Amino acid sequence: MAVYTEVSDEDLAGFIASYDLGALLSYKGIAEGVENTNYLVHTEKGPYFLTLFEKRVAAADLPFFLGLMEHLSKAGLTCPTPVHDAEGRVLRTLAGRPAALVTFLEGVWIRRPQARHCAAVGQAMARLHLAGQGFPLSRKNALGLSGWRPLFERFRARADEIAPGLAGTIEQELDHLEARWPSALPQGVIHADLFPDNVFFLGDALSGLIDFYFACNDALSYDIAVTLNAWCFESDHSFNITKGQALLKGYQSVRPISAEERDALPLLARGAALRFLLTRAHDWLHTSKDALVSPKDPVEYLRRLKFHRSIKAASEYGFEAQA
Repeated sequence: MAVYTEVSDEDLAGFIASYDLGALLSYKGIAEGVENTNYLVHTEKGPYFLTLFEKRVAAADLPFFLGLMEHLSKAGLTCPTPVHDAEGRVLRTLAGRPAALVTFLEGVWIRRPQARHCAAVGQAMARLHLAGQGFPLSRKNALGLSGWRPLFERFRARADEIAPGLAGTIEQELDHLEARWPSALPQGVIHADLFPDNVFFLGDALSGLIDFYFACNDALSYDIAVTLNAWCFESDHSFNITKGQALLKGYQSVRPISAEERDALPLLARGAALRFLLTRAHDWLHTSKDALVSPKDPVEYLRRLKFHRSIKAASEYGFEAQA
């Protein structure tokens, strides 16, 4: 979540008036995240989240994102649900951007996840994967393997400004992954961005998943690899195998991981680390100084990538084969 586009009081009040939510009482920008502009909006009927979709998000993808949230909610997964206006629309325009209002979820995200939180995230991700099987729309992963080299080319000339030798490291990694990336793993709808700030808790109970604007169709085990990267490293950049074990065990308690998915996990984790290294490096070099958001440090994912290069088997992430 972030704020790139400012919205005037008058425009927002007019926007809210087209919903059956009463008058606009207050609103504030949410300055976390990197993709879209987000506001917490308070109306006479309660709080809601307003998202303005920025240029990186393709307008043609929005029916997929909004429809998926409605589908998952109906399937029993707790997530934001798009609000329909008086004409039945969930997608509108505000301040020159496509915009949607969604329900507010109670909870907070965990700054220092423990193993119990990782187990809950693993379970929720598996439930998402199962619930997504009945969703009729599909969307290619725009930030999957085929998109990594073109993204790299957009900042290759400046990559070494971030870390000495970074351009060469990325080039070597792309060559390795492109030659070995698995193509026959179980596919389905994935979240693709299940970081701690996209998972809410009330106490130790997971209360909901948010921010589905990277969701797409891809290998289900790639989503697991993304989440291992996001949840199981410590502030000193070391991998916490206890957290990895908890996340993987939680996932398998809902959906078993196949032998093919297990064997591919080290390579998928390398790919997931590279994906976030690439997007963070691009944003580090290109984010406008006027944006009310701080780009995230790409070197964090360079360290994780180097760790995954040393991994030979999924057991080193805490994977335990199910009896």
